[in-house]
Amino acid sequence: MILAAEPTTKVAKRDPNTVMRLSRLGSFHQSRLSFMRVLLRRLKRESWQFDCPTWEIDETGVGRAVYRARGPRKTYCLVAFAHDLPPESRSDRVIATAWDATFCLFDGEPDIGDLDRLQANVPKQEAGRVSDKELSLSRANRSVRLWDHVIDHLAMGKQPDAETVESVGYLMRTTAVYGSGKFGAADRTLIADREMMCGPFQAEMLSVFLTRAFTLDLVEHMARVKGGDHATVIEPTLRRRFGVGNSTGLGMAPFLMNHPVLLNNWISAREEALARVRSVETPSSTEVEQFTDYLARAVINVDNWNSAHEIQIEKISALQNDLNRLTSHVNADGLSAPYPWDSLYQWAEQNLSLEGQEQLVSLMMEPYEEIIDELAQYMDADELSAFPIDGSMPVSAFRQLIEDNYGWTLGLDLDRRDNQSRFWYVSQEKLEPRLGERFDEPGAEYEQPYDISVNASLLHKTLGGYDDDCPLADFLLECPEYRHLARRIQTVATYPYAEIRDNLISAEMLPIDILRCKLSFFGATRFDPRSDRWVRICMFQGAPYPNELESMAGEDWCYPPLEEQTS
Repeated sequence: MILAAEPTTKVAKRDPNTVMRLSRLGSFHQSRLSFMRVLLRRLKRESWQFDCPTWEIDETGVGRAVYRARGPRKTYCLVAFAHDLPPESRSDRVIATAWDATFCLFDGEPDIGDLDRLQANVPKQEAGRVSDKELSLSRANRSVRLWDHVIDHLAMGKQPDAETVESVGYLMRTTAVYGSGKFGAADRTLIADREMMCGPFQAEMLSVFLTRAFTLDLVEHMARVKGGDHATVIEPTLRRRFGVGNSTGLGMAPFLMNHPVLLNNWISAREEALARVRSVETPSSTEVEQFTDYLARAVINVDNWNSAHEIQIEKISALQNDLNRLTSHVNADGLSAPYPWDSLYQWAEQNLSLEGQEQLVSLMMEPYEEIIDELAQYMDADELSAFPIDGSMPVSAFRQLIEDNYGWTLGLDLDRRDNQSRFWYVSQEKLEPRLGERFDEPGAEYEQPYDISVNASLLHKTLGGYDDDCPLADFLLECPEYRHLARRIQTVATYPYAEIRDNLISAEMLPIDILRCKLSFFGATRFDPRSDRWVRICMFQGAPYPNELESMAGEDWCYPPLEEQTS
């Protein structure tokens, strides 16, 4: 990542061997660089306009609607379809075939022909077909308990119970938001040069942002149908406490392994942001006040964070203790020394869990819009630039790259079954990544190349049989099975945060750590693993709605406001 006008920093970025471990990646939190926040800053800065030119939803809650987003150069529309889904058909599983609502993000403004075409295809999702006029395809199911609660209260002219709202956090949760050419949608290359879309996942984030608006409008519509003149709408402050849920499983995990340069740029931007903050010699009183304000709000946030999974319950408890300890330390003059953020981070390394350390990283960024937000423009990647293999490199130099950047693989005991107990493959039915048990299940012959640690260790041993001055190209002609890995090893030499430095096929590996890392960059909150392989999250909770962006701050929404703290 090359930065323009980069401030001189006194503190270096953290070592990749520290950052790129699954246990730490699985403790990341949303930050100023998360894609939802990047999107809303742009929408507000560029004065995007929003409206709903089509609302064809009947009294049963079935029909279609269009939500339009008009920017300075382009217009995009969310086309939403609401369905009457029998309770027994509602499922979070990717294998589901029916949903409460289905969506696509349309490039431009759809005409009647487009709407009819989409209505015949979008509700079918994978079984239908969309075109390169569509940038994303998604679907969602209701959180039935909260959905009925909200309708019942609004129909009687009452507000929903705030604690009930907070305990769930969303009225609908998506089970997929597809983009980048899937099922006929526009390929990433068609929109990557647009200023709005050049950042990672901006089309998908816009789709979810507009989905949230549709969901709240739909529930208020159903309350009016039920309550007539007695019905009311949700009070704006409470309304903003509804986000969009999401259920995400193994299908998302290999993305980070398949896009090493992109992963590097995400992590590198975050590490650069942390280094810049730690290099601030004397923060202003306003910056200190902003930090302590966000710290207090983070305490509220973790108190509202619920999970039924034993791993996450333990992490939430540790984070609560961490934030209390951090608050006491800060209040005891913990920011008085020169370079206080650097001192505070070093204190955290010695006194807080990984969950607490990474929460602190995000919190320290909050006061520093001027030195951090620009880094978002460097989080995209030209992945083709890393594709060519330098075949002229001598085997001795290539072996040294392995020792420098993959040293963590060299002590791997390959005779232990636990170190090779799993394999990644793609399911035939849904074309989705899956994880198999090597010694208990068939299918290892279809293994995807994510056994990087094992193969790096084997490659290093194999290279021992070649002369130091042998060109890498000659070695790969004799051992072509290592071409893929050779490319990765040379890539990591240039992009140090490109590789997860853990064994991805070991018995101890937790896929939810990979999911947590990626989702934190989206801006997700309320991580709630349902197993070690899938997780529920919340998106855009607390954010302004499209009609509020012009009059409200586009940034100060990611933690609950202090007014919500109970006495």
